[in-house]
Amino acid sequence: MSNVKQVFREIDVALGEDSTYAEGVEAVYQFNLNGEEPGVFQLILNGEDSYTTEGDGVEADCILNMASEDFIKMAEGELNGTQAFMSGRLKIKGNMGLALKLQSILAAYNKKNA
Repeated sequence: MSNVKQVFREIDVALGEDSTYAEGVEAVYQFNLNGEEPGVFQLILNGEDSYTTEGDGVEADCILNMASEDFIKMAEGELNGTQAFMSGRLKIKGNMGLALKLQSILAAYNKKNA
């Protein structure tokens, strides 16, 4: 099983290699994680200048609060974001439309790493 920092590194590498799977989305997602690997991480999508970072250095458009274990499952395609939200495992603040787009971005990332 991956760890949180490893997943964000892999997303960062994938963004550097091919930013098209986040095409058309300009947003800052912030993940406030608790559980086994607590921390704050951001996914900054801005065309070819997209990247991930640890901390909350940029104002977020969409903030997701969840357990680190659930984040890993969601990033690896084992947990559906909508189901996590409906069951209370994922709490979202900010732009809900962006939260819905995140599911397809992570799905595209998963296909590349399958």
